[in-house]
Amino acid sequence: MLLSLQGAFPSAILALADGTVFIGNSIGSTGTTVGEVVFNTAMTGYQEILTDPSYCQQIVTLTYPHIGSYGVNAQDMESAKVQAAGLVIRDLPLTVSNFRAEQSLSEFLTSQGTVAIANIDTRRLTRVLREKGSQNGAIVGLAAGEQVTPERIAAAIAAAQNAPSMAGLDLAKVVSTPETYVWEQTEWKLGQGFGQLENPRFHVVAYDFGVKRNILRMLVSRGCKLTVVPAQTPAAEVLALNPDGIFLSNGPGDPQPCDYAIAAVQTFLAQGIPLFGICLGHQIMALALGAKTFKMAHGHHGGNHPVKTLANGHVCITSQNHGFAVDTDSLPANVRATHISLFDGTLQGLECTDKPAFSFQGHPEAAPGPNDIGHLFDRFTASMAATQEKK
Repeated sequence: MLLSLQGAFPSAILALADGTVFIGNSIGSTGTTVGEVVFNTAMTGYQEILTDPSYCQQIVTLTYPHIGSYGVNAQDMESAKVQAAGLVIRDLPLTVSNFRAEQSLSEFLTSQGTVAIANIDTRRLTRVLREKGSQNGAIVGLAAGEQVTPERIAAAIAAAQNAPSMAGLDLAKVVSTPETYVWEQTEWKLGQGFGQLENPRFHVVAYDFGVKRNILRMLVSRGCKLTVVPAQTPAAEVLALNPDGIFLSNGPGDPQPCDYAIAAVQTFLAQGIPLFGICLGHQIMALALGAKTFKMAHGHHGGNHPVKTLANGHVCITSQNHGFAVDTDSLPANVRATHISLFDGTLQGLECTDKPAFSFQGHPEAAPGPNDIGHLFDRFTASMAATQEKK
């Protein structure tokens, strides 16, 4: 047992649907949680990962061994709460050291009612997920004084096996905002905090399929006044707002059941309104264009994924979080690939040749992650400016 956890936390169980079991320590809430177990290779940004709605009904394993060293603060929340079903880490440092820290990671997990386990061999777990693919799992956080027993292990395995499959699951409408709202907050700056929109140039309607706050901030920082609408908002209601452009956000689950969103995007494509989609929004746009999507073996999750720009050969390091991908071979004649993953060759970006519409699979907002692909937001604003000039 790692010295940082000796005698400090009660026991916990992580069980996979294939019967693989890990015994560690509970560092969050007591109880049982289930979800698809995935691994994320980011070295920092655990708070942003946990609060990313794209991780709804997923248990996140962080491959970096020491998680929690800089604590948690209110400003780094990417949504109103923890969205991940659970957290798996190797070592929890008990000393928090950062001038912005307001809580320790364990305190945060407990306050959020999030079940989490530490002090397991995350390298072994990652190998299982890489070789067998992502699979459902269960974390059981025991209370102080409770012991790991064969009965509790069997119950954990059963819970993992009974969890619903991510394939065919529409989670966008689950995590989406229930009501339309306006967002005018800009990006955080050291010593200044968040700013506010001044002199907006564009009005953008953003579909919330599970949007992260920093995506909204990066759009606002580029002069966009945002109207954020629920995932199931009909196209007619959005068109009535007379937007300069429409943004399709990230989100969790399988894109194929999101027929309401696919239909709306088809309407927008016919109207010729500038469109920009990322992550789930990228997949929904592809489906609206007539392409196909598929479930990946273990997905892409992390902040160090190399992506090649096909037009010029440039390679960008990107943040990724998706378990589904667009089938490149299914792209129609009026759509071309713009980016591919250098890990496995899967499609990372597309654009229409006859419409002002494009999308990207990764997360250009860099929260957490690199800033290499942030220029896509500039491309979106340039598209809206060009459309304005034609009117």
